Amino acid sequence: MIIVNTDYITGKELETLGLVKGSIVQSKNIGRDIMSSFKTIVGGEIKSYSDMLNEARAIATKRMVEEAESMGADGVVNARYSSSAVMQGAAEVIVYGTAVKFK
Repeated sequence: MIIVNTDYITGKELETLGLVKGSIVQSKNIGRDIMSSFKTIVGGEIKSYSDMLNEARAIATKRMVEEAESMGADGVVNARYSSSAVMQGAAEVIVYGTAVKFK
């Protein structure tokens, strides 16, 4: 599965199949959340949250690919990621794009 953030794939003629997306709401455990709050005092990267969001992006991407595959897609163009906090320590990550089939 080819995933790009452009509206084309070089050298391929594309047939549009439709919108595909994948999402997840993910959180860290309360112990790590408390430890991470101390990091905000001194500054710097909050590694546990970076790890959480990287994992969430991977899961959301996998779900989008599964949806595209179920439509018979060869790729996804115009892929975009978005995230938002849904509560303290939890974030939603969504990825969406247009499923395409090579002609």
